[in-house]
Amino acid sequence: MIGRPCWAGIDVGGRRKGFHAAAVDAEGHCAGPINLKTPEAVHEWLRGLDPLVVALDCPIATAQPGRTARNGELRLARSVCGIRWTPPREQLDGNPYYAWILHGLELARLVSGSWPVIEVFPTAAWTRWAGARRDSRARWSRAALESLGVSGLPRRLGQDGRDAVAAAVTAYLESEGATESFEEIVVPTAWPAWS
Repeated sequence: MIGRPCWAGIDVGGRRKGFHAAAVDAEGHCAGPINLKTPEAVHEWLRGLDPLVVALDCPIATAQPGRTARNGELRLARSVCGIRWTPPREQLDGNPYYAWILHGLELARLVSGSWPVIEVFPTAAWTRWAGARRDSRARWSRAALESLGVSGLPRRLGQDGRDAVAAAVTAYLESEGATESFEEIVVPTAWPAWS
């Protein structure tokens, strides 16, 4: 069990995949990651933790009509690492690729009434913590995660779980003032200094 206060991170997938959720406390102890299928299940899990900030690994806003990307995505791509563009809202419906974004927007609407919500992009976090990727994504993010000093992680941890932990650590760093914002997207600027 982790202590209070804590910070949560959610890796968002489509309806079949669901969500991977993790939380960290100020000492770097981790709860999860856990796979939850619905926004309501995530909300219930978060209610038991009552995090200070919830970080979602998905867009929480879409591009303006007539644009192909959000300004923050363009700035992030120039400054940190590549990112897939989020189209305007009207282009999401009916496109199976964007089902995960719609699922994430549904979750953002549900949880934002209970906790502060930020958008994060774990690939940018891994880049800040481990440099540009030169290896497989799994080895690269695993090495970056090991550098963070998070305890209580399961022995076997997939990419979605690692991304959920990165999101939670970014939420913690946001509270510590150790992040940079690219409009909606929050990216860490430091490693955590656990209590």
